[in-house]
Amino acid sequence: MNVLYVSAEVAPFSASGGLGDVSGALPKALTSRGACVSVISPLYGTVKNEYQTQMTKITELRFNLSWRNVGANVYGIKINGVNYYFIENNNYFNRGRLYGEFDDGERFAFFSMAVLEFIRSHSISVDILHANDWHSALTVIYLKTIYNQDKKLGRIQTVFTIHNIEYQGVFDPNILSDVFGLSEFHRNITEYDGAINLMKGALVSADMTTTVSEGYAEELKYEFYSHGLSPIINSLKIGPVGIPNGMDTEEYSPMNGRDIYYSYDRSNVDAGKLKNKEYLYDQLNIKADTSVPLAVMVTRLASAKGIDLVLHILEELLCQQITIIILGSGNAEYERKLSELSSAHENLVVKIGFDRKLSKKLYAASDMFIMPSRSEPCGLAQMIACSYGSLPIVRSVGGLKDTIIPYGEIGANGFRFDNYNAHELLYTIKAAIDVFKNKKELKKLRQNAMSSDFTWDRSAEKYIKLYENLIK
Repeated sequence: MNVLYVSAEVAPFSASGGLGDVSGALPKALTSRGACVSVISPLYGTVKNEYQTQMTKITELRFNLSWRNVGANVYGIKINGVNYYFIENNNYFNRGRLYGEFDDGERFAFFSMAVLEFIRSHSISVDILHANDWHSALTVIYLKTIYNQDKKLGRIQTVFTIHNIEYQGVFDPNILSDVFGLSEFHRNITEYDGAINLMKGALVSADMTTTVSEGYAEELKYEFYSHGLSPIINSLKIGPVGIPNGMDTEEYSPMNGRDIYYSYDRSNVDAGKLKNKEYLYDQLNIKADTSVPLAVMVTRLASAKGIDLVLHILEELLCQQITIIILGSGNAEYERKLSELSSAHENLVVKIGFDRKLSKKLYAASDMFIMPSRSEPCGLAQMIACSYGSLPIVRSVGGLKDTIIPYGEIGANGFRFDNYNAHELLYTIKAAIDVFKNKKELKKLRQNAMSSDFTWDRSAEKYIKLYENLIK
């Protein structure tokens, strides 16, 4: 079984969020279970030179995208049994960032067609093409339209995964031919609500659709979570199938001590977390009692992450015996308000930006991890928090509901609240503070959290079965 995993980003070469992490981890897990998996992604100018120097030039491509005759170089590198291919075109991908350019539609149309031209012209065998989010949606659409009569490409089965339905690849309906190279005959595939919608086109074209948690798969059937696509979701004969993401248990492990002050495991979690807290407070010059619980957030400062709930109750929360550290960036107004509150309260520290090494130190030192998302397809941070014994406080939504068992239930590994309500969040944090005072209960919860199985093993097995069924 030969799988080509198509993604706009893939760690460690390029990653701006969860998509890159998944694209880096899942192919490795599939390979370890006997699948022959290759990954293909753009070669961005931001890819570190240490990786680029190890790549080998595979081939050159030349093809027509609408009226444009375009070219690309394809480079390859093999790591941990996975073949990684990269589409190089400096005009499209040698930019300072991955996304957010005025011509993103054209950039990823070029990438998608280059992927198929590479399969068609090179000696690469593909049984399953697995595309991810709107950036690679056109690989699925092109296979079912422009390339549907090609002998080699026509036999390929397609899987399309929704990582975040909020971003759908919506464009002006007048550029169907000019930018995307599709004819009026194909307009009904991509058009939705008066615009070109590439995610919609992939949903109706793919042989199978998946998403990144069972909870999110169910939520997508409803307008509140689907961002307008629930009618399309509900029209699908099968799916989307919810297959939860895993996490890199080696990268995020307190036992290996990577990027944290003091390594620990379940047997000495209490002492280990206290030592990490003491070192962290010393580094950040925090004048706080280490016997008081530390709650942290490592997050994008965006409305979907529940920042408005946090802001609504933050001053009241800071009156409790608690220290809070927030690491993140995003909405300028959220950044301003949090920074102002930090200046006014000694027990609130706000770090604007993202620092992966600091984030690990926060996971290792913290007693609680606050994640009150309005929507969360799967979530990775709550899994990482559990790995470090930091108890997640989450809303019952998407993948958070699937992964966190609330205090009071058998196997509890954190805390949950149901409604998108600021005071429900506050009461849940207060309940967590009370549990923190009960050292016996606290240790039990911490050990449960660290025992949670968030490996890629089960998810990889589910994908392999899905691929096998498609091939049959």
